[in-house]
Amino acid sequence: METMLLEKKMIENLLPQKFPFVMVDAMHSYSETSLVSGLKIQHENIFVSNDVFLEAGLIEHMAQSVALHTGYQYFLKNEIAPTGYIGSIKEIDIKKLPKLNDTIQTEVTILQEFAGITLVDIVTTLNNEEIARGQMKTVLAK
Repeated sequence: METMLLEKKMIENLLPQKFPFVMVDAMHSYSETSLVSGLKIQHENIFVSNDVFLEAGLIEHMAQSVALHTGYQYFLKNEIAPTGYIGSIKEIDIKKLPKLNDTIQTEVTILQEFAGITLVDIVTTLNNEEIARGQMKTVLAK
């Protein structure tokens, strides 16, 4: 697995979302079948309420981690990534919500990929403790 840390600006260029809706600010590792992303929860984040990162923000962070994998794949091929959509979310289990100034990490594992449809397993941790997990199916726009 190739290990790296991409700058926030580079990550923003690889995602279709733009400020203030960007929920990933680091890419720690990448391979063809996995990615580890990160996010430091900051006060200006639109999903922070009463110093807690809300469920919707956590799920969006997970989805954008998948989008970052796709965006980086296309970047490596020197191609523009197509827009992707969440096709389905399955079995999301949120055990704990991060707080202001916490840094979360999310590991995306590609389970299946066929004809622009990708099934992924996603695990989010805080200080090496699993706080959320689930599966998503994403679909690339044609």
